Amino acid sequence: MRFVKGLVKGAIVAKVLQVAQRELSKPENQRKAREAWQKFRSRR
Repeated sequence: MRFVKGLVKGAIVAKVLQVAQRELSKPENQRKAREAWQKFRSRR
């Protein structure tokens, strides 16, 4: 049973990473990420 749970968790993590990578490849999301990073750095 642990083996199956491990496989399921691994598959979920892989899917989340795949979706995140796809979203980050979009230019509008890259711009938003850059703006958020600059805002974060300016607060420090």
